[in-house]
Amino acid sequence: MTARLRARDVLMVLAGVAGLLAKRWVAQTPGDLAQSYLGNLVVSFAVYFLVSIAAGNRLNRFMIGIIALAVVEVFEWADGFKIMANVYDPFDYLANALGIALAYMVDVVSTRLIRANSRSS
Repeated sequence: MTARLRARDVLMVLAGVAGLLAKRWVAQTPGDLAQSYLGNLVVSFAVYFLVSIAAGNRLNRFMIGIIALAVVEVFEWADGFKIMANVYDPFDYLANALGIALAYMVDVVSTRLIRANSRSS
């Protein structure tokens, strides 16, 4: 993994954390839907990139996505491991999957841009 890709992964984790911290502020505009599911989406997004950092070059994107999805779905199923307040909502599973899908797409696009930029430099 190149330094640029690792820096991108860290930046994406921080973006996910920032999204979680800003959830209440952002949710005032779109309402209850964002309040209910934005946290799941941004945490799942951040978990994808955390798994990517931990995996280094050992796993492909698909496996990173599967592991990240398993982590967030088990967290949901286990009621937050009794660490966080968690209210069961079956749509949380969908929000988690959408967060992983968004992270996957950002990973693909940003990797291509970083590599194209590296070749042209």
